[in-house]
Parts: sequence; structure tokens; C-alpha cells
Amino acid sequence: MRYEPADAALFVRNRARLAALLPPGAMVVIHANDIYPTNADGIMPFKQNANLYYLSGIDQEDTTLILFPSATEEKDRAILFVRETTERLRIWEGEKLTLEQAHNLSGVECVKLTTTFEADFQRLALQAESLFLETNEHPRAEASAPTRNDRFIAECKAKFPLHQYGRLAPLMAQLRAIKAPEEIAMQRHAIDITEAGFRRVFDFLQPGVGEWEVEAEFTHEFLRRRSRGFAYSPIVASGANALCLHYVGNEQRCGDGELVLMDIGAEWGNWNADLTRTVPANGRFTPRQRAVYDAVLRVFRFADKTLRPGALIKDYTIEVYNCMAEELAQLGLLSAEDLKHRTPEKDPVRQYFMHGVSHPLGLDVHDVYPSNAPIAEGMVFTIEPGIYITEEGLGIRLENNFLVGKNGNEDLCAKVPLEAEEIEEAMKR
Repeated sequence: MRYEPADAALFVRNRARLAALLPPGAMVVIHANDIYPTNADGIMPFKQNANLYYLSGIDQEDTTLILFPSATEEKDRAILFVRETTERLRIWEGEKLTLEQAHNLSGVECVKLTTTFEADFQRLALQAESLFLETNEHPRAEASAPTRNDRFIAECKAKFPLHQYGRLAPLMAQLRAIKAPEEIAMQRHAIDITEAGFRRVFDFLQPGVGEWEVEAEFTHEFLRRRSRGFAYSPIVASGANALCLHYVGNEQRCGDGELVLMDIGAEWGNWNADLTRTVPANGRFTPRQRAVYDAVLRVFRFADKTLRPGALIKDYTIEVYNCMAEELAQLGLLSAEDLKHRTPEKDPVRQYFMHGVSHPLGLDVHDVYPSNAPIAEGMVFTIEPGIYITEEGLGIRLENNFLVGKNGNEDLCAKVPLEAEEIEEAMKR
């Protein structure tokens, strides 16, 4: 394992917290993600199901967890199933986790091979009143390919049609929203790796450098620090490319006088960082670039003060948009008439700032979050305002990760240069 995993005590507590939310007689079954094919005999890199990892700490395919707090036998209250290392598997892919290693990582006392799952599930399902199963219920989820958990739901309903069925996803969103100290430590490390990547790029970036070369510098720094790489597809957008919010081509050269928007995050032990900086390729902002940059930064600072416990994301977003409207007016992009006739359905601010202000961050980059729940102490959010001026070919976004606190938020990315002067000084070196 390349990274240092979180202590098994975290996953033991996570299972206990979930058990406390389940009704009597409920049993949870959750499977690992599939390994998806490409072409011929190719496969995509494996990415573990975030909820399974949160409950088990196991980062391996063909893993299943049964959690049954009401089981008659104590040994049946949590059972972890892992893949057996066959001789062929040992030769072609290498050793998989032993039962002892899986126990040490997860803290689950009863660990078995996946070959025994069907018999154990059949036996325990007959004791259960309800089955809580895994579905991907993120509002932005792309559900075009059925998952192992989707197929299992269909199998369960065919085999046990009279059981009650429950949704695991809302319970997991409730649990995962507040980050444990161990999770914050993992995210801090992901952010430290990301900071090292940005500082490397500040030294490297100059006019004529390819966006792909900037990506390569981040890749080198992330891998040498034992990260598995990017938390999401990296965005290195010079000039007008920054007007595309999810530009991932990274195929053009950075021009003299252009800004370069870099939306980059490293992953560490399945937890993620998500940072954005917009910097001048030649190391110096023009007066117009500086004016827009400072406007974005003022909105950024306002959002930090507004993202407070008890607030609703919807109301928080409205307040930040109101702040952005004033900044756009000061830049000459909106008129007094525009400000006067703003409505939720037709807001001229969205011409220049068309995405959300913040999103939860954790095991998923756009982490799960209880629907309509207020912001609470212990949550981690991004703050990422931006201004995108199509007619000027200019896009600026700034993004840091914040731990929501009782009396003020902690900027987990505070060590990464942010002020315009800091950026210019870092690039000068």
C-alpha cells in the first residue's frame, strides 16, 4: 500500500455510528465498486466505493461488508468478505489482503473470503426484518452503468420480495458530513501534497510552457510524495481556456500576458484536496487582471465569513452572489439597472459567475451531504468564487478548503500563496 492508512479505530467508530441509526432488525450489505473495462483486455484504475471504505478501510476490489447489529450471534454483527489470493492471481496481479491484514485495517473481528458470502447472506437475511442497501444518490450522479450494488439490489428483491428495504445513502450522507479528526488529518496531508505541487509549478511556469507540461510537474510532485495522483482530472487552463469550467484538454501553450487557471488536487488515502489558483504566466498581473483578481479575492473572503454553522447552503449562496453583484458593478460589468432588476430566475451575475460557491469535500471531491441540512461545525467545504469575462478572454477562480468551526473557519490551504503579491513573489523566486 503506497499511502499510510487511517487507524482502524476510525472505521470501528463509523460502523458503530451507523448501527445507532438503523432500526431494529436492519441489516446493511454493501459491495465494492466494479472494475470497469476499457477495450480488448484493458481495465480502468480501481476506485473503491466511498461508503464501503468509510465503514471498512478496505481499498480492494471484490470486498463486501455485512453489518447486522441485531444478529443473534455476536460474530454475525459485522462480517467482512475479501478476495482470496489464488495461485494465478498471485502470479498475474500479486497478493491480495490476507484475512489478518483485512482485520488489522478494518477492525472487523470476523473476516472471511468472498466465496462464503452467498451462504452467510442467505442465512442472515432470514433473520433480518429489513435490508439497507447501497445506491449512489448524489444529485449530480451519472447513473448510466449499473454497479455491483445495483445488481445486488435486483438479486435481493427477487430472492426476498417480502423483506422491507431501506436506503443506506441518506444515513451515510449524515455520517460523512461531519469529519472525524483522522479524516481531517488525511485531508491536511492531501493539501500539503497539493501545496508542494503548486510551489513547484510557481517555479516552473513561464510563457511558452505547455499546459500539459504544467500537469506533468504536478504529476511528478504528487507521485514522488506517494499520492496515487490527482483527486480529479486536472485543469490547467491558460488564457481563454479558463472560460470553460471543466477544461481538461491541457493542450495549449501558456502565452505571455495570459493568466493560467489551475484547478488541481491531490488524493491521499482516498481523501481529497481541491485547490484553484489563477496566476500570470509571466509572473506579473496587468492592472485589469489585478482588478478582477482582487474582486474575486474579496468575494472569497466574504464567503469565508458567511459560511457559518446554522446557515443553509441556499441562503449562503444567495449572500455570496449579492456580494459578487457589487464587485461586478465596480468592475464595470454590471450596471445599476442590472442590479435593480436581479431575480433568482434571471440573475445577470450568472453571466460572469455561473457555478456554485462551495461544495462539501472528503472521500468524494463533491462529497455527500444531507439534503437541506444546515452547515455544521466539523464540516469541510470548498470556497471557490470566480469571474469569467468572455469578451475579454479572462477567467479567474480561487479555491481553498475550509474546516467549519464554531467561532471561525480554518483555512486548510492557508500556506498556499493566495494574495496577488504572494503569487508574484512566489513566481519571482
